[in-house]
Amino acid sequence: MSTGPEYDERLAVPLRWWAQGTMLVATLWLTVVVAVPGPTAWVVTALALGLLALALFWYGDARVIVRDGWFQAGRARIEAEHVGEVAALDAEQTRLVAGRDADARAYLLLRPYVHRAVRVEVVDPADPTPYWLVSSRNPEALADALAALPRSR
Repeated sequence: MSTGPEYDERLAVPLRWWAQGTMLVATLWLTVVVAVPGPTAWVVTALALGLLALALFWYGDARVIVRDGWFQAGRARIEAEHVGEVAALDAEQTRLVAGRDADARAYLLLRPYVHRAVRVEVVDPADPTPYWLVSSRNPEALADALAALPRSR
């Protein structure tokens, strides 16, 4: 049974990455078919296409979920009671927090094709992580869902 707000986002890679990857594999095919005629070129190309698809699915499979009193970003999870201040960041703020103003102890789930993020303060005294910085295509909705989580402090 779900309590409170829910948010679920998959940070899938953009279509342009698929197109560019396909063109890369096509270039590989052209190179291999000239050097090694016959079915070997097709086998090498099929393997390359399979590896490309696997890599893009794996990289774009990162999930951002708020549900049942938990916040999950990728493989990391934190209970609502340990979530402090939440801020939705625009592209420039995200660039600064991920770069110049970054803390090396922070947990980052960033994707270069998603330019906005949410900064989530961690208030667990046993956790050395000061905050999480999580990419989101809709940071305002994620921040609202996190801010509405029930906290038992």
